[in-house]
Amino acid sequence: MKIAVPSEGNTIESSVCQSFGRTYYFVVADSETLEYKVIDNQAVSSQGGAGIKAAQAVVDSGADAVVTFHCGQNAADVLKAADIKIMKAVPGTVSEIVQKYKAGELLELAEIHAGYHQHGG
Repeated sequence: MKIAVPSEGNTIESSVCQSFGRTYYFVVADSETLEYKVIDNQAVSSQGGAGIKAAQAVVDSGADAVVTFHCGQNAADVLKAADIKIMKAVPGTVSEIVQKYKAGELLELAEIHAGYHQHGG
């Protein structure tokens, strides 16, 4: 299973980023092998619609799930349309998050917000 995680850096040992649409990177890791690829989030400097663009990048990566602290409604709609699970992140590294996902220790993200329309994101 491929897990996408917004990341502060471009390695699997980077910390999970608090932002989804405005993260600089997504690390997409295989939950079995921990092999990963890094996606530069092109939406990070978007004037608007960053969450939707970031969600589309996750879809295009082939991820089966995304683990994030926050997700807006429009981004969630894109992810759900692609049957991508949205799970709630906890503090730690991407590697730790993937291990927690694999162990069934993460919960589904229940707090989908309306978005940050007209607030720079």
